[in-house]
Amino acid sequence: MTKSENVTTDAGDARITWHPGKKPWTVLALSHGAGGGIEARDLQALAGTLPAQGVTVALVEQPWRVAGKKVAPAPKTLDVGWRGIWPALTKPGLPVIAGGRSAGARVACRTGKELGAAAVLALSFPLHPPGRPESSRADELLGTGLPTLVVQGGNDAFGKPEEFPEGPYRLVEVPYGDHSFAVAKRAPVTPDGTLELIVEEVTSWVASLREC
Repeated sequence: MTKSENVTTDAGDARITWHPGKKPWTVLALSHGAGGGIEARDLQALAGTLPAQGVTVALVEQPWRVAGKKVAPAPKTLDVGWRGIWPALTKPGLPVIAGGRSAGARVACRTGKELGAAAVLALSFPLHPPGRPESSRADELLGTGLPTLVVQGGNDAFGKPEEFPEGPYRLVEVPYGDHSFAVAKRAPVTPDGTLELIVEEVTSWVASLREC
């Protein structure tokens, strides 16, 4: 059964929605992007599947979302909110995988090592603003210093898989997916098939961390 708790941070009140794992051995903390919340289909799919594999999924809503604001604050403020919720994420006494989609993925990459995360999951990492490949954020991804999985849509305007530099991370392409992992009607894949691929790849990667 899921449960939610508010957590006070220096950026305001955040919220964690817990999806407890069956005989849990790790926590996967996932935050949302700058244009949406934890209702994102990929986040919900992972929260609905991974608990059966012993993974407690914690969906984190940043303070600006909890406050009802429509525009995300600066990256430094997002980091402050994430740092503020970290003690609550570690309270179960289990290793925590830091993750998120889009802006949430950037936060996890920037702060994962300093907070003691076991690994980083980056969903739809925004490598650059659309149409501005010269404004690369690759340093955030390359500097995690932790086992890192990137799940990226093949048609993501914020960075297609082939644009990513080589580095100490694993990258999985979601064919035909955009930044939200949505696919065009004419694409030879279905939205459900796309979600299945994401869940399968993340589940396999998380399981591999347990074997390390």
